[in-house]
This record gives sequence, C-alpha cells and structure tokens, in this order.
Amino acid sequence: MPLDKALHIGGRRLKSRLFVGTGKYASLEQTREVIVNSGAEVVTVAIRRMPLAAKEQQNIIDFIPDHCLILPNTAGCYTAKDAVRFSMMARELFAHAVIKLEVLGDQHSLLPDVVQTLQAAKQLVKDGFSVMVYSNDDAVMAQRFEDLGCASIMPLAAPIGSGLGIRNPDNIIRIVEQSRVPVIVDAGVGTASDASIAMECGCDGVLMNTALAEAQDPLLMAQAMQKAVAAGRLAYLAGRMPKRHMARASSPQSGIPT
Repeated sequence: MPLDKALHIGGRRLKSRLFVGTGKYASLEQTREVIVNSGAEVVTVAIRRMPLAAKEQQNIIDFIPDHCLILPNTAGCYTAKDAVRFSMMARELFAHAVIKLEVLGDQHSLLPDVVQTLQAAKQLVKDGFSVMVYSNDDAVMAQRFEDLGCASIMPLAAPIGSGLGIRNPDNIIRIVEQSRVPVIVDAGVGTASDASIAMECGCDGVLMNTALAEAQDPLLMAQAMQKAVAAGRLAYLAGRMPKRHMARASSPQSGIPT
C-alpha cells in the first residue's frame, strides 16, 4: 500500500481525518459521545455561541475530550470586522492561533461572502493566525486564499446543513490538484457515502456537524462516518480503475476452448 502523507493541523499530527462540530445535539453529553464515537481529534466550536460570561452555565468546552484540538470558528459572522474580532477573542481563550474563518453572506443561504472572507483572511494572516478558510468550491478563490497564506482551504460540498452531498466533485478535485495546503471539505455532507466521495476526490479531511447531529442515531452515524472517511482515503490512495463505456470481461479470454 502506498505510504500516506501525515495530516498536521495546529502543529499536531492527526490520525483521524474526520473533523466534527458541536452544534445541534440533544445535549452536551450526547455531543461528547458523538465525538468519542467518531474518533475525531479536531472539534470545532463557534465562538459567538459560547457562554463566556456565565461561569455557572455548562460549557461545551468541558465536554470535549482532552485529546482533541479545539478549533474555534467564526460561525455567525457576516462581516470581516466581526470575524477578525471574534478570532482575537478565540486566540485569548484557547491560547493558540488556529482559527476556522467563516464569513457568511446572508442568513438564508448561509453561503460564504468571499469578498468579506478574503478581507478577514488577509488581516488574520498578517496578525499571525493559522487560517483554515471556509469558502465556496471555486478553484480561483481557493488559489487566492492559498496565495494569501491560509493554512487550509475548506470548500463547501453543498450549503450548510443541507445534507446534499458533493454537488460539484470536479470543482473539489480541481482545488485538491492545485493546492499545496490541506483541503478539507466543509458543509453539505449528509451520509457516509458523501464523506467517502469527498475523500476519494483527494481531500485531506472532512468536517461535519448536521449529518451527525440530525441523524436518527447520531452515535451510530458517527461510527459510520469514521469508517467512510478512512475507506475513502484508502480508495484514493489505491487509485480507482478507469471508467469505460464498454464491458470488459473479468476472466481471461485466452485458453478458452472454441
């Protein structure tokens, strides 16, 4: 089997290529159980939704396993200014400068505002952040983010929370082929086959939340996603057979009596 390259995020060498979010679960206890079942080592947390002031209130941070890297994100930000401000808060809170940058265009589509995202990324890179940038599946924008110095490109598979799967696999493959930084599909994954396809496209990882939280059995789906990501990565490394428009027999034709 070909040797796989290691995936490093935030200075850590990861075994798992599945990243998970922490929203929409029935309870904080379930959130922890899903994280454990998924085998994830990177867990995203929305800074805007954290109860930073209420010390007596239960905090999601207390339910994240100790071995996980907490990846703060700027979910819910609609301007570059807000995204930068919350990133600064995250750096103070978690004592590291790895951030998932997310600047949305509107509350209906939840699609990224690439202009505002570009502005925020430029400022955060200048300020010493390791920026993992959420964007659309546009290879031109992906290249611009990489040229700015972003540490990872995170193209959407489909709109946030839609569960539609990989809508434009050719776009994802193009981004993977041109990128020198990790490419992690973020948003739109609905089930295990979607995660596997993302990995078969050559992505370095998959980030998901709703696909787990809204599954009928989140704990079982977490196990499925763990296996799907691993299987998809192996399939990518193995190299699939070529697609053909005509049948070709599996058994040899030579030596068959006529």
